[in-house]
Amino acid sequence: MGGPMAANLVAAGHRVTGFDLSAPRRAAATAAGVRAAASAPAAVAGADVVMTMLPAGRQVLALYREEGVLAAARPGTLFIDCSTIDVADARHAHEAATAAGHRALDAPVSGGVPGAEAATLTFMVGGDADAYAAAGPLFAAMGKKTVHCGAAGAGQAAKICNNMILGVSMIAVSEAFVLGERLGLTHQALFDVAGTASGQCWALTTNCPVPGPVPTSPANRDYRPGFAAPLMAKDLGLAANALRAAGVPGELGLKAAELYAAYAAGAGADRDFSGIVHTLRTQPTQPIQPALSTRPIQPTRPAQPAAPDDRPVPASGETTSRRAPVAAPNDDAGEPAP
Repeated sequence: MGGPMAANLVAAGHRVTGFDLSAPRRAAATAAGVRAAASAPAAVAGADVVMTMLPAGRQVLALYREEGVLAAARPGTLFIDCSTIDVADARHAHEAATAAGHRALDAPVSGGVPGAEAATLTFMVGGDADAYAAAGPLFAAMGKKTVHCGAAGAGQAAKICNNMILGVSMIAVSEAFVLGERLGLTHQALFDVAGTASGQCWALTTNCPVPGPVPTSPANRDYRPGFAAPLMAKDLGLAANALRAAGVPGELGLKAAELYAAYAAGAGADRDFSGIVHTLRTQPTQPIQPALSTRPIQPTRPAQPAAPDDRPVPASGETTSRRAPVAAPNDDAGEPAP
């Protein structure tokens, strides 16, 4: 995603110098007007703003510290990390940058590669207000919406929560299409109903997991990634860690993380995350549970008050016998009480 984001900055009139470990990506960036640097420290020398987009927090921290990017930047440089990483790592990166005399923001994005190419990303930003204001023109060149979520790490917190919603939603939408297939519904019929009813969501109307209803969805491109399944698995893993750390039960989020981890490690390794519909379609059939009885439940008979006992109390030393009451048969034995 960093490549098309850099290209959009160039298109907006900014002078951009970049570095990537991948030679083909460096070549693509150069073709878009990005000046290629020989190393990451060389790319940041003299820059006003440094933007990073990396797969994991450990790589961001290593770039900042061990690889010398913070040391190579001039004092007061604004560091904006657009990676999706753990909240704790984002805060550590912020601390490292400020300790080195710089300003910092965590600004993960939503929108995937299509959003990066079309400059329609959403930025979720954590950091102080002044740094956020300074970065505004850059965010505007790359996206259509920016939200200041709070202090350092807040952007990552928002991204993790958002992508947990997305992962759970995609599984729910995919299960609905598989169920619809079994019940004889066409994909288009289900889409036409759910797309304008209470089931409407981004996973359905923009990234529909089956071919046909949404021509621009990855399902119509053999599930070539817009948002790759391994990236969704990574994000849901971060969400699972956050759920446990915060003491939130999060049953659906944890199950989504489990399903996507398995999918990304297998058939989904090079596919869009919406391709999980295939995994759900081929899972072993669950045993059919017997239907609950529809026979009306009969009300339990109320207990009858005991008849008054008018017999005299026996004198001391005398005895009396009393027959135990006989319970009436219960015609509803085994039925629950209403």
